[in-house]
Amino acid sequence: MTIKTAKLSDPAVRAFVTAVNAGDRDRLVGLLTPDATMADDGSDRNLDEWIDREIFSSHGHLDVDNESHGGRSLLAHYRNDSWGEMVTRWDFTVEDDGRISRFETGQA
Repeated sequence: MTIKTAKLSDPAVRAFVTAVNAGDRDRLVGLLTPDATMADDGSDRNLDEWIDREIFSSHGHLDVDNESHGGRSLLAHYRNDSWGEMVTRWDFTVEDDGRISRFETGQA
């Protein structure tokens, strides 16, 4: 059963999912610390290139199935025009100022 985005526990993660699903790159980037990093399937990636390729130019969309760790870990169906749909995990590090300094994703 999918969790409605508005019901996600962590405000930063909720805003991240909202920005992804709205295709709002500026909003997503505004949620990140200036030195934010990310990894995909265990390998660090260039964040700007990755979000452009995997989210925005390929119309990425997240449907969250489960959350844990105070809402900072998600199990979700992720789909985009490049890869289709897959079950993925997302783990977020959120700083005291409410911005995301790192996220890690990959197939679940």
